Amino acid sequence: MYVDLHCHSTASDGTLSPSEVVRLAKDNGLSAIALTDHDTIAGVAEAALTAQEMGIDFLAGIEISAEFPQPGTLHILGYGIDPHSPILRDLTTTLLAGRDNRNPKIVQKLNDLGVTITMAEVEAEAGGLVIGRPHIAAVLLRKGYVSSIKQAFDKYLAQGAPAYFDKERLTPRQAIDLICQSGGVAVLAHPIQLRTENDAQLERVVKDLVDLGLAGIEVLHSDHDDAAAAKYRSLAVKYNLLQTGGSDFHGGNKPKITLGRAGANRIPRELYESLLAKIA
Repeated sequence: MYVDLHCHSTASDGTLSPSEVVRLAKDNGLSAIALTDHDTIAGVAEAALTAQEMGIDFLAGIEISAEFPQPGTLHILGYGIDPHSPILRDLTTTLLAGRDNRNPKIVQKLNDLGVTITMAEVEAEAGGLVIGRPHIAAVLLRKGYVSSIKQAFDKYLAQGAPAYFDKERLTPRQAIDLICQSGGVAVLAHPIQLRTENDAQLERVVKDLVDLGLAGIEVLHSDHDDAAAAKYRSLAVKYNLLQTGGSDFHGGNKPKITLGRAGANRIPRELYESLLAKIA
């Protein structure tokens, strides 16, 4: 039996609705799924209801971006959070406000670069959902400025690209504390994206996060080859961390990623069971 503990819907920057993600999980033979949209739990209720209807186990989740030196990124997954937590509600309001402040800056910078798009076009693309860079990328593609979503990021929107603006982020301590205070378990997402210079630096980062309350590390991920997964598995054992895994599915925004697969690997249900036991 297989699961996926890291995926995104239209509630953040995926292209399938929360219900569609769950139905696809069912079609792909998964027995459990966690929805982990960026900085929001807006899709959790819909996904949970559909999962119940489809007979799939469901775990409420979130993915929070935390401060970290460039060129790396630090994302913390929160599992088993209480969707009705006032702490979480206030947190997501703050995080989404940070995104809202960034988006007009990106559009203005694109205009300065001779790329004529408007916030109204981006808002229409998002359809009333949380606006993210993939929606801006979709407008660029539709208007012919790029030939693919990937090119939109590479040319304009990715970290270090001409129209990139960072958003306001929590400190790692704040992210982990707020997940824990909301009844959840904090897990380091895709550690390869930390882009640490060497294994010693990677271990220092992990140890510092463990000292802050980190409970797990994402071992299986679409960006991790077998050697990377083995490295992160070793760190999990050394620091007594949960091992989790997920595809990081975004639908059409990351078309090479398949729901239920972390690269060549499927995610075994035992990772879900151990995570569930920790939450309980």
